[in-house]
Amino acid sequence: MAVPALVFFTGFGLVPLLGVLVLSFTAWDGLGDIRFAGVDSWTTVLADPGLPHALWVTFLVMALSWAVQTPASILLGTFLANHHRYRAILSVVYFIPLLLSSAAIAIAYKALLDPNFGLGAGLQIPLLVQDWLGDPYLAFGVVIFVVSWQFIPFHSLIYQGGVRQIPRSMYEAAELDGAGRVRRFFSITLPQLKYTIITSSTLMVVGSLTFFDLIFVLTAGGPGDATRVLALDMYVRGWQASQMGLASVIAVILVLVGLVLALVLRRLGGRDTSHSQLEGA
Repeated sequence: MAVPALVFFTGFGLVPLLGVLVLSFTAWDGLGDIRFAGVDSWTTVLADPGLPHALWVTFLVMALSWAVQTPASILLGTFLANHHRYRAILSVVYFIPLLLSSAAIAIAYKALLDPNFGLGAGLQIPLLVQDWLGDPYLAFGVVIFVVSWQFIPFHSLIYQGGVRQIPRSMYEAAELDGAGRVRRFFSITLPQLKYTIITSSTLMVVGSLTFFDLIFVLTAGGPGDATRVLALDMYVRGWQASQMGLASVIAVILVLVGLVLALVLRRLGGRDTSHSQLEGA
């Protein structure tokens, strides 16, 4: 029964990964002949002073987007898991950003944040009339906000499912003991969402390594290199500079970083994740 999945994973996962690994030891412009170059591409990329900066920006986007998305997703998922009157309608409304293309979202926000013709200028609100994408700090903050706005609905759905798996009897027992909503949230909901948090965080962290289209359309890595993440650096080297060998090196680095982070998060979740969600209840 596992053969179809194994074939699919091998054809669309392992084979391309091995191909990128082989290309990282070559010199290729994307059109001509592929020439073996040994470790020259690796030496060039690792010696590039721009690599540490791109790594730093990538990890910063990863950390800050996680710090924004996780609390908001947990609260929103917990709220939607309850039996509110308009919960079904709100679930659909909150999920809309995830259905939109990242490029379309970037174009929309770029127009809304335009200091001359955007939302601030139209409503004549001085606070909103700023060069949002021209200032390094503001542009970075905009990237974090837009990324979080787009992906919070997805993780809220994960937490919504996790909250619904918590037995109602635990909350009823806590109510009999006089625990309020805040106490029940921190003493029951959060501990029981341990593995859900690990799963969601893994998806956030690994997914943040592939942010490209939104950042490319919104800021193009600017101003300067303020929002130039590794995925964007890979595109610039591969498709704009026609240096597929160097781009492949960065791709391999992204895979290694993602693999290490995923293993670390899995380690934090415990050696045996097959235990019930009620562990420690």
